[in-house]
Amino acid sequence: MLPALQGKRQPWLGPSTCPALTAPLCAHGRGQRQRLGPRPMWGECRDTDVCTSHPLVPGRLSGGTEDRARTVAPAWPVRRKEHSWGCPGPGKAKGGEERPRELPARGLQRAGAEGKGSPSRHRKAPQMAEAHQAVAFQFTVTPEGFDLRLSREALKQIYLSGVASWKKRFVRIKNSILTGVYPATPSSWLVVVMATVGSLYCRIDPSMGLIWHIRRYLPGCRYLSIQHRTLVSAVLFSTGVWLSGILVCRQSLKLLLSYHGWMFEPHGTMSRSTRVWAALVKLMSGRKPRLYSLQSSLPNLPVPSVEATIHRYLESVRPLLEEEKYREMEVLARAFQQRTAPRLQSYLVLKSWWATNYVSDWWEEYVYLRGRGPIMVNSNYYIMDFVYVTPSPLQAARAGNAVHAILLYRRKLDREQIPPIMAFGIVPMCSYQMERMFNTTRIPGKESDTVQHLSDSKHLAIYHRGRFYRLWLYQGGKLLKPRDLELQFQRILDDPSPPQPGEERLAALTAGERIPWAEARARFFSRGKNKVALGAIERAAFFLVLDEEVHGYEEGREGSMDSYGKSLLHGRCYDRWFDKSFTLVVYRNGKLGSSVEHSWADAPVIGQLWEFMLATDQFHLGYSDGGHCCGEPNTAIAPPQRLQWDIPEECVEVIDRSYRLAKALADDVDFHYLQFTTFGKGLIKRCKISPDAFIQIALQLAHFRDKGSFCLTYESSMTRLFREGRTETVRSCTSESTAFVQSMMDPARGLERLKLFRAASEKHQLMCRLAMTGAGIDRHLFCLYVVSQYLGVESPFLAQVLAEPWRLSTSQTAQQQLRMFDIEKNQDYVSAGGGFGPVADDGYGVSYIIAGENLIFFHISSKFSSPETDSRRFGRHIRQAMWDIAELFGHPAAPLAN
Repeated sequence: MLPALQGKRQPWLGPSTCPALTAPLCAHGRGQRQRLGPRPMWGECRDTDVCTSHPLVPGRLSGGTEDRARTVAPAWPVRRKEHSWGCPGPGKAKGGEERPRELPARGLQRAGAEGKGSPSRHRKAPQMAEAHQAVAFQFTVTPEGFDLRLSREALKQIYLSGVASWKKRFVRIKNSILTGVYPATPSSWLVVVMATVGSLYCRIDPSMGLIWHIRRYLPGCRYLSIQHRTLVSAVLFSTGVWLSGILVCRQSLKLLLSYHGWMFEPHGTMSRSTRVWAALVKLMSGRKPRLYSLQSSLPNLPVPSVEATIHRYLESVRPLLEEEKYREMEVLARAFQQRTAPRLQSYLVLKSWWATNYVSDWWEEYVYLRGRGPIMVNSNYYIMDFVYVTPSPLQAARAGNAVHAILLYRRKLDREQIPPIMAFGIVPMCSYQMERMFNTTRIPGKESDTVQHLSDSKHLAIYHRGRFYRLWLYQGGKLLKPRDLELQFQRILDDPSPPQPGEERLAALTAGERIPWAEARARFFSRGKNKVALGAIERAAFFLVLDEEVHGYEEGREGSMDSYGKSLLHGRCYDRWFDKSFTLVVYRNGKLGSSVEHSWADAPVIGQLWEFMLATDQFHLGYSDGGHCCGEPNTAIAPPQRLQWDIPEECVEVIDRSYRLAKALADDVDFHYLQFTTFGKGLIKRCKISPDAFIQIALQLAHFRDKGSFCLTYESSMTRLFREGRTETVRSCTSESTAFVQSMMDPARGLERLKLFRAASEKHQLMCRLAMTGAGIDRHLFCLYVVSQYLGVESPFLAQVLAEPWRLSTSQTAQQQLRMFDIEKNQDYVSAGGGFGPVADDGYGVSYIIAGENLIFFHISSKFSSPETDSRRFGRHIRQAMWDIAELFGHPAAPLAN
């Protein structure tokens, strides 16, 4: 489609007055027109309006006889009975006057509406709008000869779109070259060549005879003199030296990054060897690395020894098992280590030599893509907006700024203008997961899902009040401005058309089980308009929901954030497309959030986009005094298109079954949002304790008070120090942490509590460092289990390890990865982070974000169906545990929780 054509009179149209309005003359200004029907809507020419003068109009009446002209459109489809060239389009009224900026809902176009059975309501005007934009050029064959007609505006838009596409290709080629030769640059190659040639000119041979040796083997040619062949040899030699230097630098940096001793040094101190190492890393990393410049220099994830993994595993389960059960597990572990493990380990080492990362591909496939249960609640997670402020209360305006900011980030991502994240400002982290952030969809399959990623997408898929839309994001090769996006979203909000049969709850297929969705997709969405409409969603840049509900933080209203979190986690089970890489949700009061599919990346990756979007929305784009996006809208832009569906009753039944299953799952989620304001990282750091260790030990204390027992605890830790690294598990329930908790439950052991707490904190930090440096427990055991399944080897030990439930699953949300604004100076602009559903039916899911010096947010989830869990009760225990631990360091104690 060519949006710029709509509402613009073309040079070859003649008078600006449309024959569909009240003009007595035809569009060509030469003859009387006959009206054979009622007055059409604006921007519309009907086939009942017959031109009686112009020779190119089909159905022309001339001298009582009818001349039938044959019109051919070689490049763009043209409707035979609609003289689309005679209307200025819905952007103009008669006399060429501009229509109001808020277009009527009937101006919405319908995509895929061709064919029988399409809804007829408001169909004529959209069809004509499409016809206006479709005609770039046409020629007519008549008895008098050929008549060629061109739309310069249409061709201009085609040209601009082509230029933009070629620019993207050029940028990608340029980035590939710059990334491929980093840390060198193309200009450095020229310097090396000039230095070599200059040396030869001064009769100095830097190659020690190699240049003359190369010249000897160059093919003879009468056009190449001795001097020319010498020059070519010097260029080849210089290029070889230059490429060798690049390889040496990369391998040297890779060896430097393989050193992780710096992580195990005491906090706040740095040895002399580490200082030298850090200086060398900075030198080898270059001055301004691009997003993927350092990818090839990252080390591969090492495979731990089986002996070390078994030792750490037994150490982690010791406080959870009784003596007899621990001895049984120890026997299984030792038998596995001696008999089965060596064979499995050899295959795993072989894979680590061949593959970039020996874990990530299996982890994505077997943990995420092969799961046949619902991904809603069980896998997907969410992110929240600013807590205390809403930049604009206008839903369309907030969506306009947010979408534009996200697209700006995508453009930076495509151009690799985002620098890689550096741990401690020195060590680069892997950026691989960012490649699939946009234009990505999870495609259901019967045995396993797949992740479909496109190199580019120029449209957005939108859901509002049970209807799906497609919105083009570019005009003339340029991104739509925020005010134009606001106009488009307002058109959708004002559209009164009802959902088509089966359309409203269609997205429930993505919320239910995967096999019914895969079967329904193959049966009902593999052809016709359903295939076109589904393709528009799956090939979109991302998915946007204009939600009708109102959510957000309301001071004094208990539970406001609880319903906000549940809405983002599962919505109404049919108003989120859970298969898209992420779904942006904008509520009626201007609050927003996001639901994220988990298989393609982990939370810190989408968190970086989220920080950019919030900061750009508030501090760079801004709003007018009335809450609108800045600027003036372009009302001539083609309105969004309604996606057209033909959903049979059999498919509706599948949708209803998926909806009922998803609704039961969503209703069972018990979510509680805890805002802890007594203290934050400021007090914890003054106590010289890791904030993460402080909170994890507090969670152990809270869980023991809540259930009266310890449990296997999962804390997610990143392994992005390695190429294509994702996550590793930190088993937070250690012997040291359980000893501290037991001392807190015994009034007679008050004097030793602080010492036990410090020991538990140090052990937790050690476990985190081991996980980050590739010496974790669970990913190694997981991969050994996968190998055993491939080889058909039964291992009672591995089977029991992987069957253990994680009744306490925790994760910390990263904060201020980009530092686009000072959070301490703008404390109202703090985000609450995000959360996820419970992993075990009788367990808790806890996500937390340390948002400031005196602020920590907790997102707690469990299931109502479990008699052992209660999210609000657990929240009270967390608050009390934080207070009790702070009291050990002299912080005043707060009242006991009920």
